[in-house]
Amino acid sequence: MDKQVMIKVDHVSMKFNLSSEKFDSFKEYVIKSIKKQVSYDEFWALKDISFEVLQGDALGLIGLNGSGKSTMLKTIAGVLKPTKGMVEVKGTIAPLIELGAGFDMDLTARENVFLNGALLGYSREEMQKHYDDIVGFSELENFMDVPVKNFSSGMVSRLAFAIATIGIPDILIVDEVLSVGDFRFQQKCEERIRLMMGKGTTILFVSHSIDQVKSLCNKIAWLEHGHLKMFGETEEICNQYSQS
Repeated sequence: MDKQVMIKVDHVSMKFNLSSEKFDSFKEYVIKSIKKQVSYDEFWALKDISFEVLQGDALGLIGLNGSGKSTMLKTIAGVLKPTKGMVEVKGTIAPLIELGAGFDMDLTARENVFLNGALLGYSREEMQKHYDDIVGFSELENFMDVPVKNFSSGMVSRLAFAIATIGIPDILIVDEVLSVGDFRFQQKCEERIRLMMGKGTTILFVSHSIDQVKSLCNKIAWLEHGHLKMFGETEEICNQYSQS
């Protein structure tokens, strides 16, 4: 049986307008904007990118900093709307794009579990059922009544990952979240990702670790200066990327 296309990226380009001058204050910027005295440089973060991701695939996005990986993920997640082209996504998305996104740093970890769950579309009752699993997986039993602003980046990452992976979303987006925290916990996260893939979840994965990408992903999209340089099987593309 043919696998369903879960993500279709169709001739996507993304343009940002970057101010070409510096301002001493926000007030100066506003005044000059009103007077139309601000000039912008166009920056194309993505340029005419097309690819498809099938159900159960784990797609690794690789490329140097500034190649467009995070912009591509945010476009797929619906955080950004492409300037040109379109993205079609089927099913539910659990995005782990920016560490702590969706958290209120002044609230406790316990309060943030329910807040983050609501943002992902879960009811309070559903989050109550999953609460013990979230605490157990994140290994934060002794810190659930501590404000998240007092957490290390590794602790925030643990909590965010535990919340995002409680159910079996159709698509899980992971952007560098596994790069913080200890190696043992990274392995624990990889095991959970594999379990989700076995149940049909499609994975989009960004990591600076090519070994991690090789370990998890069966497909690769190699971005370079906003262009899709290569798309295909993991081993072939990672080998070429390592030699570039």
